[in-house]
Amino acid sequence: MSVPFEFSDRLKQLPPYLFIEIDKAKRAAMAEGRDVINLGVGDPDQATHKAIIDAMAKAIQDPGNHHYPFDAGVPQLRSEIAKWFQGRFNVALDPNSEILPLIGSKEGLAHFPLAFINPGDKVLLTEPAYPAYQAAVTFAGGKISYLPLKASNDFLPKISDIEEAKNVKAIIICYPNNPTSAVATKKFYEDLVKVCTEKGIIIVSDLAYSEVYYDGVKPPSILEVPGARDVAIEFHSFSKTYYMTGWRLGWACGNAGLVAGLAKVKSNVDSGVFNAVQHAGIAALQMDPVEIEDMRACYQERRDALINGCRSLGWKIDPPKAAFYVWAKVPAKFPDSMTCAKAFLDEADIVLTPGVGFGKSGEGYVRMALTVPVERIHEAVQRMGKVLA
Repeated sequence: MSVPFEFSDRLKQLPPYLFIEIDKAKRAAMAEGRDVINLGVGDPDQATHKAIIDAMAKAIQDPGNHHYPFDAGVPQLRSEIAKWFQGRFNVALDPNSEILPLIGSKEGLAHFPLAFINPGDKVLLTEPAYPAYQAAVTFAGGKISYLPLKASNDFLPKISDIEEAKNVKAIIICYPNNPTSAVATKKFYEDLVKVCTEKGIIIVSDLAYSEVYYDGVKPPSILEVPGARDVAIEFHSFSKTYYMTGWRLGWACGNAGLVAGLAKVKSNVDSGVFNAVQHAGIAALQMDPVEIEDMRACYQERRDALINGCRSLGWKIDPPKAAFYVWAKVPAKFPDSMTCAKAFLDEADIVLTPGVGFGKSGEGYVRMALTVPVERIHEAVQRMGKVLA
């Protein structure tokens, strides 16, 4: 007879992880032999670039890479990140104190609150939001206060709400935003840095989608703003830019003290990124920028196909400026986002993500990921027509 185990209170506080539930529904449909078009989870469908794979293959043959990795990351990777950051954002980072490689940015975001959030500390979290932020704060014992993102404010939190909040330890933001695809302006970052500096609030910025943008308009980094390095840490990912979601590689950068705190947590819970993967990251950062332009062109073609197709059906949707998600109001015939998503799966074999899964402020919307070929998007639009008729 097995011993009856019970989940910890912190686990009980978490809702079911949205993407696991979606995957279960998708797999059940596929098990029935149905041709499912998955516009749910944002996992790029393209293969990792050959130069990255070749660098990994070479590095994995080196016995020197078969031991524990450098906790702080391979020095050359940190130098390449600094060089890339300087070229992209015109910001000079110290590779030795302001950059920390991660086992994917999600890992770093999960561990960061353990370094600075004490039980009961208040953390501001924009909503709707990537569910992992809530879990990270909950595991650290923090208390979340939500900042609703509304279309009327371009899905940015109101600075006045942050000014009025009391006893706040940190704020977590994500722009380009998942799920809304909204982009923050330099002016927003300037205002945010000003109020957070005055109130002593740590800014945690997730910039995983910095290189997925459209029409040549590049999203800024908060670290471009004067004074940001006094209060902010920013998280970057190789996953979306280089088709490396499964490789698990990212980095944190910014305020040296915040980076050091995260490094101290990580030194107690993991041993860093496998060195061969870090060498693959070096190859990624050294790639010809033209190949990254091809990635953006691919997503822009898909975005336009989906937006134009939905509009032809009478579903009016604003095209995203960045990220590979389309954030769409639920058609009027559906009472809520869960009903809408269920109807598209049941009647058209299309997986959408209900907005409420990202928090109550996401109700009334669904998210569609541009991570299937354009031919499948055209097919999805045809099927949508039957549901929306």
